[in-house]
Amino acid sequence: MGQGHAHGHHHHHGPGHGHRHGPDHSHDVAVPALPAAFDTSVPDEALTPEQQSRRTLLRRTGLLGAALATAGVAGPTAAAAATPAPSAVPAFGGRRTHGFLWLAGDHHIHTQYSNDGKYRVVDQVRQGARHGMDWLVITDHGNETHAKIGVEKVNPDIREARDAYEDTLLFQGLEWNIPAAEHGTVFVHPGKNEVSVLKQFETDYDGGVRKATDSTPANEALAIAGLDFLAEQVRRRKVKDILMLANHPARKGIDSPHEIRAWRDATDRRHQIAVGMEGAPGHQAAGIEKSVGMGRARGLYDGSPGANSFAGYPLESYRTWGGFDWMTATVGGLWDSLLAEGKPWWITANSDSHNVYTDTAKRGGPDSDYLANGKHTDPVYSGQIDLTEGDYWPGQYSRTHVGADGFSYAAVMEGIRAGRVWVDHGQLISALDVRVRGGRRWATLGGALHVRKGTDVTLTVDVAMAGGPNWAGFVPKLARVDVIQGDVTGPVADKDTFTAPTAKVVKSYEVNKSTGTVRLTYDLGRVDRPVYVRLRGTDGNRTAVGPMGAAVDPAGPAIDVVGDADPWRDLWFYSNPVWVLPS
Repeated sequence: MGQGHAHGHHHHHGPGHGHRHGPDHSHDVAVPALPAAFDTSVPDEALTPEQQSRRTLLRRTGLLGAALATAGVAGPTAAAAATPAPSAVPAFGGRRTHGFLWLAGDHHIHTQYSNDGKYRVVDQVRQGARHGMDWLVITDHGNETHAKIGVEKVNPDIREARDAYEDTLLFQGLEWNIPAAEHGTVFVHPGKNEVSVLKQFETDYDGGVRKATDSTPANEALAIAGLDFLAEQVRRRKVKDILMLANHPARKGIDSPHEIRAWRDATDRRHQIAVGMEGAPGHQAAGIEKSVGMGRARGLYDGSPGANSFAGYPLESYRTWGGFDWMTATVGGLWDSLLAEGKPWWITANSDSHNVYTDTAKRGGPDSDYLANGKHTDPVYSGQIDLTEGDYWPGQYSRTHVGADGFSYAAVMEGIRAGRVWVDHGQLISALDVRVRGGRRWATLGGALHVRKGTDVTLTVDVAMAGGPNWAGFVPKLARVDVIQGDVTGPVADKDTFTAPTAKVVKSYEVNKSTGTVRLTYDLGRVDRPVYVRLRGTDGNRTAVGPMGAAVDPAGPAIDVVGDADPWRDLWFYSNPVWVLPS
């Protein structure tokens, strides 16, 4: 337990800590200290059209101004977590708080180098930039063709897009067929070995390539060996950093609780590779009803148990709840059971963008031969609007916000590993600042507040309302924010545990304003045992008693209706936790 908390807290210390042990900086990709669109010293007329579009978006949402322009790019000092709370904690500035630059991104995006993809890399990057994304990960499907030629062939396209969109951090990754389990994003810090490391990993450890998809002990062991291989590449300085995030974990029921715990615990904390899971899957447009949409389920979560599914999961786990995966949406459920062990395991959200709802492009002509070429031919204009697809562009609906020490690849990866992450759908809110204070110390998302037993601890949350219309054309309104709290009870005896009996909604706040910011304060009292808190917010359109009952969650997300679940009418945000550790 202590090891997990030490990890969470120490990564708040910024520069000089975490993954600053990488290779020679000549191997790194150069990036500006701050994107030009954010830097108000750069005049509008000096921006490219894409940068001008980004600046307009920032102005519209109230995230561009003096607070951002005057903030330095250096992160907080090692003493930040012990800084006197009232005077030295920076004011809520939206884009930058506590020395962290909040960068929105998407770690699950497909291109024509996926067997079921369509778009060029530059198409996805252009759309991501247009929709406010600061960082993106290209994650084409692992398979034999991709392992042989695709992982190499996509790299020049990624490099060209990096040059063309210098305000967007573009990672190369892949969607790993986790042996014995579901899919996962694996991505690397850019550098001279990014292709060779991914290629060897996919060849040796992809469940599809290795025919290792069944839920057997041998295949589970292969997944752990794959994570060990990735950690070794970082230790040997072949690449500066690598991360893995489990994708759509409850969709097929084949990510068992003991497998998730094994991934999380596979590598040492300094080189932890598996750090979290999609709290909400992509494919969110798939739930739009049949007359104007795909008519399936949000996230394409419309399956049922199969031969490799974990028998303990209930049938309702195969559906989304308010667009979020059951593991995350259930208060007192699997995610809380992991957090109650006192070890880091974070949530994200993304597009899983393959084929976009209402797009007019179709996959290239009849000469497209994925197996022979490792890619599909470029998309062409179809002459009609496609209402039968279930995806959005990166940033159009789902966003993962990462607190980074600066605008760099390393800072984004370190922010994710540290758990400085919150997620939202439909631009429900524009910014979130979370602080847990006790005595003269404080901690924020992903961190741990170490205090003397009996110290009064207070949670303070600043929420910036939506700054303007979202990409569906309306201004969303936050109706309620919930504080969820649970006890840290230590490692579980049964690795297949997926409940946390002490976790519950301890406070709900009705939000009675539609613009500006709101401050919420919750008093945890004199804390005498280790606990964690996390946040959730909703537009209030669809709520229901949670799976664990009204005493645990009186008004949580409702289970999504297959074939009739408009994602824009049911918006939520979630934060990662903060721990409080009295001693």
